[in-house]
Amino acid sequence: MTSEDNVEQPLLRVVNPDATPEEVAALVAVFSALGSAGVDAPKRPRPAWSNPARGVRRTHRHGLGGWRASGLPR
Repeated sequence: MTSEDNVEQPLLRVVNPDATPEEVAALVAVFSALGSAGVDAPKRPRPAWSNPARGVRRTHRHGLGGWRASGLPR
Protein backbone atom coordinates (compact mmCIF):
# COMPACT_ATOMS: atom_id res chain seq x y z
CA MET A 1 0.00 0.00 0.00
CA THR A 2 1.55 3.29 -1.05
CA SER A 3 0.87 6.79 0.20
CA GLU A 4 -0.94 7.50 -3.09
CA ASP A 5 -3.66 5.00 -2.11
CA ASN A 6 -4.49 7.03 1.01
CA VAL A 7 -5.06 10.29 -0.87
CA GLU A 8 -8.70 11.31 -0.80
CA GLN A 9 -10.41 12.26 -4.03
CA PRO A 10 -11.90 15.77 -4.20
CA LEU A 11 -15.65 16.02 -3.71
CA LEU A 12 -16.02 18.54 -6.53
CA ARG A 13 -13.94 18.76 -9.67
CA VAL A 14 -14.23 21.62 -12.16
CA VAL A 15 -14.15 20.20 -15.69
CA ASN A 16 -14.74 23.41 -17.62
CA PRO A 17 -11.56 25.53 -17.63
CA ASP A 18 -13.59 28.64 -18.53
CA ALA A 19 -15.49 28.65 -15.21
CA THR A 20 -15.09 31.87 -13.27
CA PRO A 21 -14.43 31.89 -9.53
CA GLU A 22 -17.94 33.30 -8.99
CA GLU A 23 -19.51 30.37 -10.87
CA VAL A 24 -17.50 27.86 -8.87
CA ALA A 25 -18.45 29.62 -5.63
CA ALA A 26 -22.14 29.54 -6.62
CA LEU A 27 -21.96 25.79 -7.30
CA VAL A 28 -20.20 25.11 -4.02
CA ALA A 29 -22.83 27.14 -2.15
CA VAL A 30 -25.68 25.21 -3.80
CA PHE A 31 -24.12 21.82 -3.12
CA SER A 32 -23.31 22.67 0.48
CA ALA A 33 -26.89 23.84 1.05
CA LEU A 34 -28.26 20.63 -0.45
CA GLY A 35 -25.98 18.48 1.67
CA SER A 36 -27.13 19.94 4.99
CA ALA A 37 -30.87 20.05 4.32
CA GLY A 38 -32.01 17.27 6.67
CA VAL A 39 -29.39 17.52 9.38
CA ASP A 40 -30.04 19.54 12.53
CA ALA A 41 -27.22 21.56 13.97
CA PRO A 42 -25.57 19.81 16.92
CA LYS A 43 -26.89 21.09 20.23
CA ARG A 44 -24.42 22.62 22.61
CA PRO A 45 -24.41 20.99 26.03
CA ARG A 46 -26.06 23.07 28.72
CA PRO A 47 -23.69 24.12 31.50
CA ALA A 48 -24.51 22.63 34.88
CA TRP A 49 -24.88 26.00 36.58
CA SER A 50 -27.77 27.04 34.28
CA ASN A 51 -29.59 23.72 34.45
CA PRO A 52 -33.17 24.28 35.68
CA ALA A 53 -33.01 21.04 37.67
CA ARG A 54 -30.67 22.75 40.12
CA GLY A 55 -33.59 24.82 41.39
CA VAL A 56 -35.57 21.75 42.42
CA ARG A 57 -35.11 20.99 46.06
CA ARG A 58 -34.12 17.46 46.95
CA THR A 59 -34.94 15.68 50.17
CA HIS A 60 -32.18 15.45 52.72
CA ARG A 61 -30.61 12.15 53.48
CA HIS A 62 -31.91 10.52 56.59
CA GLY A 63 -30.40 8.06 58.97
CA LEU A 64 -26.89 7.72 60.31
CA GLY A 65 -24.61 10.40 58.80
CA GLY A 66 -27.48 12.24 57.10
CA TRP A 67 -26.61 15.57 58.68
CA ARG A 68 -23.01 15.29 57.49
CA ALA A 69 -24.10 14.22 54.00
CA SER A 70 -26.40 17.24 53.67
CA GLY A 71 -23.39 19.50 53.27
CA LEU A 72 -21.71 17.39 50.62
CA PRO A 73 -22.01 18.23 46.91
CA ARG A 74 -24.75 16.40 45.06
